[in-house]
Amino acid sequence: METQNWLLKQAATQPYHVAVDDGNEQLTFAELKKQVELLKGKIDQLNPGSRVGLLAANTLISYQLALAIICSGRTIVWLNWRLADEELRRQINDSELRLCLVEDSLWRPKMEKPFKSYLAFMAIAAEPSVLVPTFNAEQVASIMYTSGTTGNPKGVLQTFGNHFYSAVSSALNLGLSSSDKWLCVAPIFHISGFSIIMRGLIYGMTVRLVKKFRVEEIEKVLANEAVTIMSVVPFMLKKLILQQEHTNIHYNPAFRCMLLGGGTIDRQTLAKCFRLSIPVVQCYGMTETCSQIIALRSADALEKVGSVGQPLFTTQLKLSEKGEILLKTPALTPGYLNLPTKLPAKMINGWYRTGDIGHLDADGYLYIDGRADEMLISGGENIFPQEVEQVYQHYHGIKEIAVVGKNDAEWGQVPVAFIVSEQRFSPAQLINYGYQHLAHYKVPRCYIYVDKLPKNASGKIRRFILQEKLNKN
Repeated sequence: METQNWLLKQAATQPYHVAVDDGNEQLTFAELKKQVELLKGKIDQLNPGSRVGLLAANTLISYQLALAIICSGRTIVWLNWRLADEELRRQINDSELRLCLVEDSLWRPKMEKPFKSYLAFMAIAAEPSVLVPTFNAEQVASIMYTSGTTGNPKGVLQTFGNHFYSAVSSALNLGLSSSDKWLCVAPIFHISGFSIIMRGLIYGMTVRLVKKFRVEEIEKVLANEAVTIMSVVPFMLKKLILQQEHTNIHYNPAFRCMLLGGGTIDRQTLAKCFRLSIPVVQCYGMTETCSQIIALRSADALEKVGSVGQPLFTTQLKLSEKGEILLKTPALTPGYLNLPTKLPAKMINGWYRTGDIGHLDADGYLYIDGRADEMLISGGENIFPQEVEQVYQHYHGIKEIAVVGKNDAEWGQVPVAFIVSEQRFSPAQLINYGYQHLAHYKVPRCYIYVDKLPKNASGKIRRFILQEKLNKN
């Protein structure tokens, strides 16, 4: 299936409608088209091949570059600026990038080819270039890396068709239209952020970019601008509610809902949202499904506390005998980069095995019971214990290490490490070591020394015992 290039469609049908707004500058779809044509010309001059990497913050230029890449017929490889140098290098090598554009504020001294700063890129002399006229549903629009249970990052392929069906399902659930204005503070290198950009093109709505989550700034935007929807993770929502209780500043009359992902929320917070007339739509999705595919109507939030809701229109859901969540959806990735057997291994009779364990209530609402792969979620970021453990196993003096999650009021969860060692290291030593090899949010701040790690007969760590020990402390 082919569709007209979504940017060209919006520029032709509603040229004067604002496409993107960063709080300082606004671009209509017609203006955005011209800017993207110029940026495409610069990209073409560099002959980067079929993929271009982006190390980007939530800025207007990053938004435009993302569109320039996909509108040039190339694939965006999104890179997380929180990653350590060696993590970035692994992903760049895996995706065989010949060009990775880097936000000037994110430039690092050790960066060489294929990295190019925005400043250097914008200095390239080039004429505007014609954008590709159509998008093919099977063409890969974007690649995002997500870690698995082994801790090795996998490049998730996301097609234009995946993005389209995810957007359609969301629209049918939320009732979105071109009159909406979606506040995007979620990182655009995450599917939660990039999906907003793609939906902006598909719906013809305005995307309101915010570079960083600062609760006072976000409250002002929600109060003074015609924002209708905002994507949040639990710690963002809690901070916004506390802020509003303190300031008593109400959001603008057009505001319709918070779209909550990255974990469920407690009844107390939902009750506060209800009192403050802030609808909350809880949802469930993943990088492999181009954002949410299951959602809970705000009207059901208090009655169904802990539930992520019911499948959206294009999604089918069932549970395996062991309670694993199985899905069918046209938003599902066609596979993983350079790993042709990985997706087939996750399929069973045409159903995608999510690796998450859950249950359905009598009304068919889904509840997530846990992660089969023991993943932690901290401030909306995924942390896999095995990835952290593999790094610290190289630290001289550490014999064994196991990482589990500790509940945290602000971040949801934070990683805690249990260590077997004859030596005692200062937390600062271990934290600094972690910072050299891992994104900062993955690095444990708390280290507990034990004589040995609990294991089963096959030698696998019995994490639930460590979890119980942690909960008692």
